[in-house]
Amino acid sequence: MVDPIAAMKMKKGKIVSAQEAIELIRDDDTIVTAGFVGAGFAEELAIALKERFLKTGRPRNLTLTYPAGQGDGKTKGLNHLAIEGLVGRIICGHTGLTPGLGKLVNDNKILAYNVPMGAVTQLYRDIAAGKPGNLTHVGLGTFLDPRIDGGKLNDLTKSEGEDLITLMQVDGKDYLLYKSFPIHVAFLRGTTADPDGNITMEKESMVLDALSMAQAARNSGGVVIVQVERLADLKTLNAREVIIPGILVDCVVVAKPENHWQTFGEPYSTAFSCEHRVPMQAVPPLELNGRKVVARRAAFELKPNSIVNLGIGMPEGVSRVANEERILEYCTLTAESGIIGGLPMGGLDFGAGINVDALITENYQFDFYDGGGLDIAFLGMAETDAEGNVNVSRFGPRFTGPGGFIDISQNAKTVCFMGMFTAGGLELSVEDDRLRILQEGRQKKFVAQVEQKTFSGLYAAQSRQRVLYITERCVFSLCEEGLELIEIAPGIDLETQVLALMDFKPVMRRPPKLMDVRIFRFGRMGIKEDLLTIPLEERFIYQEADNIFFINLENYYIKTSEEIQQMRALVDDSLALLDKKVHTIANYDNFNVSPHLVDEYVEMVKYAAGFYESVTRYTTSTFLRMKLGDEMERRGVAPHIYESREEARSALACG
Repeated sequence: MVDPIAAMKMKKGKIVSAQEAIELIRDDDTIVTAGFVGAGFAEELAIALKERFLKTGRPRNLTLTYPAGQGDGKTKGLNHLAIEGLVGRIICGHTGLTPGLGKLVNDNKILAYNVPMGAVTQLYRDIAAGKPGNLTHVGLGTFLDPRIDGGKLNDLTKSEGEDLITLMQVDGKDYLLYKSFPIHVAFLRGTTADPDGNITMEKESMVLDALSMAQAARNSGGVVIVQVERLADLKTLNAREVIIPGILVDCVVVAKPENHWQTFGEPYSTAFSCEHRVPMQAVPPLELNGRKVVARRAAFELKPNSIVNLGIGMPEGVSRVANEERILEYCTLTAESGIIGGLPMGGLDFGAGINVDALITENYQFDFYDGGGLDIAFLGMAETDAEGNVNVSRFGPRFTGPGGFIDISQNAKTVCFMGMFTAGGLELSVEDDRLRILQEGRQKKFVAQVEQKTFSGLYAAQSRQRVLYITERCVFSLCEEGLELIEIAPGIDLETQVLALMDFKPVMRRPPKLMDVRIFRFGRMGIKEDLLTIPLEERFIYQEADNIFFINLENYYIKTSEEIQQMRALVDDSLALLDKKVHTIANYDNFNVSPHLVDEYVEMVKYAAGFYESVTRYTTSTFLRMKLGDEMERRGVAPHIYESREEARSALACG
């Protein structure tokens, strides 16, 4: 029997029409499709497959596997393939943008499995390498855990579907194995192809996992079909720019322009393809409403040099607030699509970014995430219960899937879940530095038990992960006992507008403090100074090897008595239990203290001096040297303050 692919190449080479390429797909094949919303999705191929099925009734009973949501929520992307008979099974990360597939799942017309986006992107790489599956901790304690639902999305799958996720133990620890399966067809996309099938992606907004998908299909004995925008002559492509080598590609299809938009929201943006950088001042600030209040409170959690992930929807507002506050440059925003740095986009452009520093593959991005590379993640929150569990994946008959939510939420050092406190008709206003509820939402979002466990509060608590739940009117944190209420917005009544609207009583060790009033003011909050301020506990460091106690008060301004008491406690914690006195160096560069606190501060310094064998202080400010020197001398404390760190260190050595 003549191989149809070999016959086609002998006749025409690798450049074929979409219709000719689709003829290679057989009944019961498994097709992997690249794409992130609309970016990187082979729209021309999906349309051709739909048209062939409607015309001939073939191919039938296909399995679709894909990581991220691929659609516009209406007709584009995988919505083309949401046809009973054409599809028999899906193994995916997200269906929220493909309501047609979601209906087939909910109506028990097809088998349906969910796998975390990161796990499935890594699984394609494992399939290519001939491995039995992807072994990971991601998904433990959630609905993906086989002790719960095993990722099976409907009754048909639970009764007739095989188990694709199994529980395993390694060295006494639990892991999940996402099993490998053969891939028969890969639908991929690039920018330029040469006659040998080498593919570049210079005009794409992301590279996704096209290479791993191509390798998985090739090593499964399958077919690789790539949609491109244009052709280049043989041997003219820069080898460093080739993302998919021609040895992996069977068919190249040149798409119609209308079926090759850069994203589903943008025909082509040179900013998305990294051809040029755009002025960030051109990005307009958000309107001050409930959603911005949540984003503003979340932005207070940003720290200098932190690596950040932003989820779709409300979390996108954090980047807009950071840009407005001129602090975007002090942290690195990322998206699971593979962008690092710059400003991630939202809506139908989600996954793309402007002014990015680097574009890497999805699976490598998730390798970094899974290993704990994220300092903080901002994610959506649909409903939450007393244990701190979060559901973002199922609501009655409607299933959306979590995408990369589980990978990200289980592995970031800090997670901030963001959402409005109630839903359905909520109306509010922000005025006079406070929040006013004009009409309460009809639906509670803090419920007795979430419908589906997309995030496990118990797993997070056992892992000692820092978790916040931020709403427009209050903030909760996760503790061992569950959800603890820690903050409340000015203008909100605790009993009637918070506790009465929850199906459970939160932990309350102390009365919640007021959320920062700047959140509820028009104009910039001015949090840049806060962001760049080193926490007080990181300013007092004892170096045991040299027996030197470093005090760094550079750029610090003491404004409250509580700060002085905290300093005294930090000195006690560091030095009180030592069996010897220490040498101390204190940095007072650009230090200041409120005039009414000078006496209290100097008394604290006198107390701390009791632990010192010797002490040197320095500051470049002549005024401060004189001011503090006089006050210390008056209280019997060694007054000399040097002009530089070098002088202080030298004086310490001499002493």
